[in-house]
Amino acid sequence: MILWVAKLKRLIKQLTLLSCAAVLLGCASIPAGVEPSPHDPWEPFNRSVFEFNEGLDTYLLKPAVAVYRFILPEFVREGIYNFFSNYSDLYTALFNLLQGKPDYAFNDLMRVVVNTTMGLGGLIDLATPGGLEKHKEDWGQTLGVWGVPAGPYVVLPFFGPSNVRDTFGTVADLESDYLFGIMPNVALRNSITGLRVVNARNTYYEAGDLLDGAAIDKYSFMRDAYIQRREYQINEGRDDEEPLMPVYENPYQ
Repeated sequence: MILWVAKLKRLIKQLTLLSCAAVLLGCASIPAGVEPSPHDPWEPFNRSVFEFNEGLDTYLLKPAVAVYRFILPEFVREGIYNFFSNYSDLYTALFNLLQGKPDYAFNDLMRVVVNTTMGLGGLIDLATPGGLEKHKEDWGQTLGVWGVPAGPYVVLPFFGPSNVRDTFGTVADLESDYLFGIMPNVALRNSITGLRVVNARNTYYEAGDLLDGAAIDKYSFMRDAYIQRREYQINEGRDDEEPLMPVYENPYQ
């Protein structure tokens, strides 16, 4: 427990340092005609971090994904996606249990059993066409279900859209993730982490290009999409409105 808390503090410190570094780049101004959001009191700072992330995506992630798509055929990429998706179902089952949804947790656990045993270790998704619905839960959603308020919107360096509650949830996700923070083989752990990031970016490769070409304020669109989507996830779709398109999936879930 003491070791876990120490790691948690270290990660929070690292995120804080990254945020401070983004501030040094200069706070971006709010474009003329764009209405400020009550959910986003730190918008100038968030826009500066957003621009940093956009540059990172343009000059590092997108070229890496382009090579990834060129080298690996589609069925291999699909198998990698299914493997990590099957792995995340284990954590989703736990989170659904913590949220008081044992029927969802059992469904998620059965997905893992089916895909691991009959789907070649999770490389093939047989559970979804078999009628076992895919869910996706994390610590941020769990804290939200427990009544923890979201707090102001914030853009994290590297991780993208978040809020105060989900920032702590992201730290908890990372520290409780075996493939990221617990696996003893550091070289293998780092390699798997890199593959997961590229795989996650690959899932919205074309969607990102559509946003780039649209005549919209991309920052505002992604902020509003994130806020609406998180509310929808925590409320389990009980709201009348459907969520906007998912943007910036967390590669660790």
